[in-house]
Amino acid sequence: MSTSATAKAPAPEQPGGTPAYGALDRYFKISERGSSFAREVRGGFATFFAMAYIIVLNPIILGSAKDMYGHQLDNGQLVTATCVTAAFTTLLMGVIGNVPIALAAGLGVNSVVALQLAPRMSWPDAMGMVVLAGFIVMLLVATGLRERVMNAVPFGLRKAISIGIGLFIMLIGLVDSGFVSRIPDAAHTTVPLQLGADGHLNGWPVLVFILGALLTLALIVRKVSGAILISIVAMTVLAVIIDAVATIPSWGLTTPKWPGNPVASPDFGLIGDVSLFGGFDKVGVLTGILFVFTVLLSCFFDAMGTIMGVSDEAKLTDAQGQMPGINKVLFVDGLAVAAGGASSSSATTAFVESTAGVGEGARTGFANLVTGGLFTVALFLTPVATMVPSQAATPALLAVGFMILAGSVKEIDWADYTIAIPAFITMVMMPFTYSITNGIGMGFITFVVLRLAAGRAKEIPVAMYVVSAVFAFYYLMPALGLT
Repeated sequence: MSTSATAKAPAPEQPGGTPAYGALDRYFKISERGSSFAREVRGGFATFFAMAYIIVLNPIILGSAKDMYGHQLDNGQLVTATCVTAAFTTLLMGVIGNVPIALAAGLGVNSVVALQLAPRMSWPDAMGMVVLAGFIVMLLVATGLRERVMNAVPFGLRKAISIGIGLFIMLIGLVDSGFVSRIPDAAHTTVPLQLGADGHLNGWPVLVFILGALLTLALIVRKVSGAILISIVAMTVLAVIIDAVATIPSWGLTTPKWPGNPVASPDFGLIGDVSLFGGFDKVGVLTGILFVFTVLLSCFFDAMGTIMGVSDEAKLTDAQGQMPGINKVLFVDGLAVAAGGASSSSATTAFVESTAGVGEGARTGFANLVTGGLFTVALFLTPVATMVPSQAATPALLAVGFMILAGSVKEIDWADYTIAIPAFITMVMMPFTYSITNGIGMGFITFVVLRLAAGRAKEIPVAMYVVSAVFAFYYLMPALGLT
């Protein structure tokens, strides 16, 4: 990792020894932050290769779900939408926010859209709710309320939300890969899941997943930059070979065959296919509000933690741990959420993999120009991206789930049961009910009840009372005959 930026850091030099002062240098403050154009370029490449797996993974997650009419999103169009939005928002963050933080479709949020919103409405309706969540984020930033709203949710619960999402996407990875499967109702058992398709691990596709998971985790342990992408590429190559020499009944959504022409024009068919308020007609106003709220929370806290974490790693925070100009960064983040919905690629958020670029020396938004440019190039490689089977891509979900848990679980105060128990409820209810909404709602309600029971009512923020009451009413609606 490069040395930290200091006030006395020398200006970077061009090959001839002349200080690299110029319009770009002044605008991005490259010399001022003790960086150089070479470091920024290296950092931009490192960030792209560390997060490029989302080009494959996001279409698999969204493309595997159906809306209430049985419609599925086209895989090629999803690749285009994912690349376009990642390129646009990453470039915007670099130019406006001037920080080396790249953005792309958020893991976890795309699961909310695919598994909770879409089955209750049409895809345009679901994406419209994502756009609305983005508008709310921008409004909160513009009014200065984003930081205040974040502070209303106890720190331990914010961490628990992240952990629950991590466990949830890990379970999705296990199911989509075929490593575990649902036991059919015909079996007359209360056990919901089993190993493999019949209680055993059979078939080449599952082997590809297992090898991919082991390779991904081994590379992470070795601290190899771009570990997830390396594993996806290696397992895709293996899957192509296996498919060519063995008889495979089914790989699932994607059969790993090398395309005749790896280069193709991008398909922008999903861009702008959005209905802002159509979802409310399908699920009702209250449920619709809760869905928007769930997307909002998922983006809100994940992005805040990532932005501050990457900025701290890049030495862009002051002595009080605050980042100058953070409102610009937060506003672009809110715009990115809305842009993700507008492109049908799901909410776009800051990626913690940006630390890979920081590790290579990136300190400014110039690195984002490189990362965004590479996402633009990827637009024309859709046939390659759509040949990756889920068994090669889903090990990334295990790795990301672990990294989320490892980075957050130790920060919860487990000695304070009024925080520890709601945090535990939040974490386990997300995967066990297959719903991020349920995890958040039950965790919030439990927190309020336990704080009241402990005689600590004054420690409960007003916003938590309001949100918990809304969730409680939501759960009571069937009993009240309101659904």
